[in-house]
Amino acid sequence: MQVPAPFEYERANNVAEAIALRERLGPEARFIAGGHSLLPMMKLRLANPEYLIDINDCEELFYISEDGGEIRIGAMTRHRELLESELLAEHFPIFRDAEEVIADPVVRNRGTLGGSLCQADPSEDLSAVCTTLDASCVIKSTSGERVVSMHDFHVGPYETAVGDAEMLTEIRIPLKANGGSAYEKVERRAGDWAVVSSGAAVWFDGDTIAEGRVGLAAVGPNTTSIDPVSEALRGATPSEDLYQQVGEIAAANCSPQDDQRGSAAYKTHLAMELTKRALRRAVARANGQEA
Repeated sequence: MQVPAPFEYERANNVAEAIALRERLGPEARFIAGGHSLLPMMKLRLANPEYLIDINDCEELFYISEDGGEIRIGAMTRHRELLESELLAEHFPIFRDAEEVIADPVVRNRGTLGGSLCQADPSEDLSAVCTTLDASCVIKSTSGERVVSMHDFHVGPYETAVGDAEMLTEIRIPLKANGGSAYEKVERRAGDWAVVSSGAAVWFDGDTIAEGRVGLAAVGPNTTSIDPVSEALRGATPSEDLYQQVGEIAAANCSPQDDQRGSAAYKTHLAMELTKRALRRAVARANGQEA
C-alpha cells in the first residue's frame, strides 16, 4: 500500500495567513488546494513535504473578472468554474476547449488553476493555455507582490519562479481586439495527460494577423512557447500554406522523448498536425466563423 511520509497539517483562513505560515514553516512546507497532483506524488514518495498548508478557505482567490484591459483569475478558481465561465468563453474559448479534455468531473470540481500552473508538469494543459495567451502570474509574499510572465514562471520541470515564502495568487491575461483561440489535444483515453497538445491564439488587424502565438505541451521539459511561430504569423494572411509553415516550425522546435505514450517521431508529427488544427480554428473564431 502506498502511503505518504508523515507530515504536519495547517489550515489558512486567508492569503495573508497562508503566506505567513509558508514563511514561518520554511521550504519544507507546501500549499494544498485540490491536491490531485501533490497527493499522488506524496503517496509515491516523489514529494515529501513536512507541512501541508490547506488554502481552501482563502475565498479571496476564487474569481474570474475583467479589470483594466485584462481578464484576472484567482489562483483558487476551480477547473469547473473555468469550464463554465461565459466571460472566458467570450474572450478566450481556448479555456473551454482545454477544460473539456482535462480529467473528469471529480478532478474538475476540486482542482485549481493555480495548482495546475504550480505543478509545472510538462504535459499540463492549462500551462500551455496560459502560455499561448501570454498570461502573467502575480506572486505575493509578506513584502509585497511581483508579476512574472508565463515565459519566466516555469523555470524547469516541476519547478516554478514561486519562492519558498511566496504564493501564486492571480493570473492575468491581456485583452486584445479581434482575436480567436483554440486548443487541440491527443490523449490515450478521455481525461488523460496529453500525448501532445497545442494551443493557438491570433489577433487581427484587418485581413492580416497582427499577432499570433502557439503553445505546446508534452513535447519537452517545459510547456513551450515558440518565438519563430510568432514571427511567422506577424503580418501574415491566413492560408493553408501558412498553417503548414507554422506547423512545421512547431515540430522543429519541440523535443519529445520516446515513452509509453508514443515515440518521439510520432509526437513530433502530432505537434505539427495539432498546431495546424488549432491555428485554423483560432483564425475561424477570430472571423466569427466558429463558436
